[in-house]
Formats: sequence, C-alpha cells, structure tokens
Amino acid sequence: MADPNNYPKLHNAAWPGVVGKGGEGGEPVIPLDTLLELTAKAEVDGQKFDGIDLWLADPHLSIDSDKDQVKRMVDHIAGYGLKVGSFVAPIWAGAGGGSAMGSAEERKRFVSQVRKAAAIGEQMRELGIRPTGGIRIDSSTGVGDWDKDPVGNTKIIAETFREAGKAAQDHGEFLVAEGEICWGGMQSWRENVRLLEAVNMPGVVGYQADMAHSMLFTLGYNAEQDRLLPEGYDWQDRSVLDAAYRQVADALRPWTYDFHVAQNDGTVFGSGDHEKTGRHVQVTDPNGKLDVTKHAGYWLRDDQGNLTKKMRHIAWDGCMFPNSVMTAQQTWNDVLGAMIKVRDAHGWRE
Repeated sequence: MADPNNYPKLHNAAWPGVVGKGGEGGEPVIPLDTLLELTAKAEVDGQKFDGIDLWLADPHLSIDSDKDQVKRMVDHIAGYGLKVGSFVAPIWAGAGGGSAMGSAEERKRFVSQVRKAAAIGEQMRELGIRPTGGIRIDSSTGVGDWDKDPVGNTKIIAETFREAGKAAQDHGEFLVAEGEICWGGMQSWRENVRLLEAVNMPGVVGYQADMAHSMLFTLGYNAEQDRLLPEGYDWQDRSVLDAAYRQVADALRPWTYDFHVAQNDGTVFGSGDHEKTGRHVQVTDPNGKLDVTKHAGYWLRDDQGNLTKKMRHIAWDGCMFPNSVMTAQQTWNDVLGAMIKVRDAHGWRE
C-alpha cells in the first residue's frame, strides 16, 4: 500500500473548550492542558493529530502574554509532540476588542487585538512550532445592528479589516474572517464575498470556511434573500443540497485560506454572546446533514475537481458540546478518524 497522505496536517482546536463555557450557570471552561492531552492521545490506525489551533485569551493563552510567556507555552505544547496552527484573536468588546463597525475607539481596540495576536504568531513561527495558520476574526457585531445601514456598515467593517490586515502583514501574518450567520455583514455567503471584495487584500484578509457554518448559508437564516435551499427542503434529496453547497463553496473558495472540518444538523440556536447561529454536532451524529468527506472536497478542490493545496493544515471545530463529550477520549478518536478520511480523499504527500 502507498504511503498515506501527510498533507494537509490534521489539527484539533482548543476554543471549543472555552466558547459557551464559564459564566453563571455554565459548565466550567476546559483547561488547555486537558485539550492538549486528549489531542495528543488520540490515535487511529497509527495516525495522530499533528497540531492544535489556539484560543489567544485567558484562561488558555493571554493575548497580553510577553515573549517569555509565549516561549514557555511553545515549549509546553512541543512537549506533547504537537505543532501550533491558526489562532482565534479576541476581537470582541467583552474580550478587550470592539465592534468592527463601532466607534473609532472600538475599532482601534479591534485592530490592537489583531496586532498582538500577529506578534505572538510571528514569535511562534520564529521558534519553529508554527509552520502554518492564520488569525481568525469576525465583524464582532450583530446582524440587527448591521442591518440598520447594510452598505455603510459593510464599508466600515471593510475599513477595520483592512487596518487589521496591515497590522497582521507587519508581522508576516494573514487574517481569516469566519462566516457565521450571527455576525453582521457576514451572515450570508453573498455578504461575505461583498465584504472581502471591499477589503480587497487577497492573500492577507480572506475567509475561514467552517463546513457547518457555511452550510447554514444555504438555508437563508438571517439572510432570507440569499437562501439557496427551497422552503420545506426534503433532506433526503441530496442532489439539491450538493448543488446549493457547491454554489456557496464556489463563491467563497477563492478567498478561503483556512478550513474547519465540522458537522451540523441544520438547526440554529443562541448561546451567550452569540445570536442565532449554527449548531455543531458530533461527527458521528446520525442527524448530521453533511457528507463530511465529500463536502470537504468542495473547499479543498477547485471547481474542476483539482486539489488547491492552499490549506497546509485543517482543523476540527466543534463548539458548544457538553464537557462530558469534550473530555471523552473517544470523541477525539472519532474526530481524528473523520479527518483522516478527509485527508485520504483530498490530501497529498510531500
């Protein structure tokens, strides 16, 4: 048998241990060490995760970490045999940032958070633990506020993203805006394209495609005019979903620089600061609407079916799961198994 593909590298993500956790009545945040341990222990047929993508905020790794603190974290993660990939920058008001279409002060804080993340990214690249990955952002504003002036607000968000892009560029980094139906100016596939075209920094400010969130665009939640699946769609007719999902991927693929393998059941919910957004489900969930291996190919191959090889690593994203699921080793073995299938189908060897 030929050697298995070794690209794209397979990463787990640390932020599901934080997103939706903590706060009054919430489950406790899952420590980074617990996630590192579960990631390092996962194994399927002798294959393991190559790395982890990081949440740059307390209690995982503070965005205000100095160089010594970053170096200690690098050594710590390396001790688990893992590399580091993409970051989530804490650009929201509650985390020290601000709305990308807010006041001058809010937008300044947004850019400042990106600049700090980019400096950490540069240091980790220099230390050799971070061969690949961008910095995740979003508009940090709700759809309702954006909707008061769609054209004007998208223009302001684009200006903020452009300034953030320059800050990232100063450190040799790039930004990836994650399209979710809860973020103003990013709540539909068409609005994401408009925004990235307005930013106009190809290679520096692009799109982070989460398979599950991007599929929600086909249903038109928060953007009925951009709906692609018919009302009352019968999920048994896979060809209709395939065509709609391909339309989304074709529109956004040229801008896609970061990719999350994920599954969802087509439903939405709200949690914490998130307005209505997509619900991730476990990769083994029988209600999952995506054919994970097949639909990953819509992002990892071009419209002719050729490998793009743009993503040097891919990550699993599964937010809002109960801690009992998140801390079970089998969860991560199942995830790793699904990601290996994606790499077998759409990867390559170097």
